[in-house]
Amino acid sequence: MKIALIAMSGVRAHNEELTKLGLTLPGFVERNETIASLPSLGLLTLAGMTPDGVDLDYIEIADIREQTSLPEGYDLVAISTFSAQVAEAYELADRYERKNVPVVMGGLHVSAEPVEALAHCTSVVIGEGEALWPDVLADLREGALKPYYIQSPLGAFDLAKAPVPRFDLLDPERYNRLTVQTSRGCPHRCEFCASSRLISPRYKVKPVEKVLAEIRAIKDIWDRPFIEFADDNSFADPNHSRALLEALVDERIRWFTETDVSIAENDHLLGLARDSGCKMLLIGFESPGAASLDGIELNTNWKVRQRERYAAAIQHVQSYGIRVIGCFVLGLDGDTPDAFRQVLDFARDSGLYDVQITFLTPFPGTPLYTRLKDEGRILQEGAWELCTLFDINHRPKNMSVEELQSGFLWLGEILYSEEETRARKGRFKDALRESSQFGKRTLGR
Repeated sequence: MKIALIAMSGVRAHNEELTKLGLTLPGFVERNETIASLPSLGLLTLAGMTPDGVDLDYIEIADIREQTSLPEGYDLVAISTFSAQVAEAYELADRYERKNVPVVMGGLHVSAEPVEALAHCTSVVIGEGEALWPDVLADLREGALKPYYIQSPLGAFDLAKAPVPRFDLLDPERYNRLTVQTSRGCPHRCEFCASSRLISPRYKVKPVEKVLAEIRAIKDIWDRPFIEFADDNSFADPNHSRALLEALVDERIRWFTETDVSIAENDHLLGLARDSGCKMLLIGFESPGAASLDGIELNTNWKVRQRERYAAAIQHVQSYGIRVIGCFVLGLDGDTPDAFRQVLDFARDSGLYDVQITFLTPFPGTPLYTRLKDEGRILQEGAWELCTLFDINHRPKNMSVEELQSGFLWLGEILYSEEETRARKGRFKDALRESSQFGKRTLGR
């Protein structure tokens, strides 16, 4: 039996003005390269639980238009994609189906839109792939693939049983980092979030020994790797995080991850993060404005209650030598045309090492998409290719589409200019030299 694992790996914004701007602004160019440089951890994980005796090919396709021919000789093609490139994934699936090769699709988008997906493939996997892949393989052997494989209950897979992904299928020279998942889900419920809440509604962690096994598998192909912990919110379980970071100190890796602002409250974790090779943390601040933050987090309105701590948290985390990349969303319901100036002033005053700005994006399956659709504010229904974070597909509440577009471009031109980038890095270095935390060791406290 031979199976192709195909990842749709390219990212192309359709916003022409922003694309032109990206040609001259390193910040945008570097961000696009970073997104496109990641392999599919989901497919590599499925490869890790595929029995011996099954031949596997891992393939990445960045642009279906460049595929004049397809790799052949497969008994099954498994395709992983994201919303922005799902139309190309459907075209790929259609081409294999016309060759009578069965196709199975999984991931966030098809879990949110399974009926749409089934029009282009043999089977749709809804939920966590690890829980359903054995059933897919068993039915494939019997020649009896089902149209839907639905996990029940959703998110029930025990990460203690997680297989080690097949990193050996990769050429590490193609990537600037590789991914390891240490947890799944998030305790918060942000309206716009299209992360693994659609796959795993509850937050859960992977045992430390499992994480270490994955890191060591990467080190088998890359001596001192740069790793992204591909979690929705690392450090949400402080006890697990402490055990993991203590174990990482001797692994000699470099890493970064995404987390929330509460990490600034835990000096011991910050010290361990620094000592274990953490280079940067991406923190979703979303907005410096209280009106814009209000209502984003649907459980307890947690985001708006953290706003007053933002600047101090940034300075404290960075005092450990850990760079903070602040992530901001433009086009929130509370945003007015003043929001762009607010983000610029905050980025400058807080001392952020770097900044990421995106448009509010209604991804399928999110509460945001449902609400905006009900309010008639989606500009193009089913235009999944606009789910890039750099394209507009909703009507803002307190400004026009044109104001959102022009304000974003104005902000981007300033934030990603060489002068502004150099100034941010200079402020970070100056603050670090004055820090009493950088250089200290926390081990043994």
